[in-house]
Amino acid sequence: MITSEKKRMRFGPVMQKVLLLLRTGATLFLSGSPRTHFKVIRTASKEWQKINHRVLRDSIRRLYQSKLVDVKEDENGALSLMLTDNGEKKILQYDLDNIKIKEPLEWDGAWRMVVFDIPESQKQGRDALAIKLKQLGFYPLQKSVFVHPYECRDEIDFIVELFNLRPFVRFMRVKEIDVELDLKYRFGLI
Repeated sequence: MITSEKKRMRFGPVMQKVLLLLRTGATLFLSGSPRTHFKVIRTASKEWQKINHRVLRDSIRRLYQSKLVDVKEDENGALSLMLTDNGEKKILQYDLDNIKIKEPLEWDGAWRMVVFDIPESQKQGRDALAIKLKQLGFYPLQKSVFVHPYECRDEIDFIVELFNLRPFVRFMRVKEIDVELDLKYRFGLI
């Protein structure tokens, strides 16, 4: 049996977005009224409006249970979510500007590849993704194929969800590649 301490809670993209929104100083208001469900400040992006309300409620419940957010109720019955100190610490893992790929003591011999085919209508997201991959230390094998030697699935999932590019991006873990010697040299693995 796995103890609760050993279980690692996986933070999905909605939970990450909630934490990031709270970090910016925004307040999420939750209403007890089924008509209004959730109100997010007017400056919130269209992306927030696309989130399924049930998924959002479940994500907020999990964040509350994990003590990453706190809830306060006002006199009208509206609930306000605030980031706790533990939430502040956790958000650093999902801060796009400060996100980093951890380098293990020993390389596992696998290459992580991000491959994308993003339409021209999503050009801004495509360019932002390519820039962020380069900032994270990925090497561009081709214009839309990037490679890195270390585990980074969670980081890539977060970035892809944040830029709303899930249908266009693939993540692969590759054991063999014909330019391996060059890549090992570029990443200082030889």
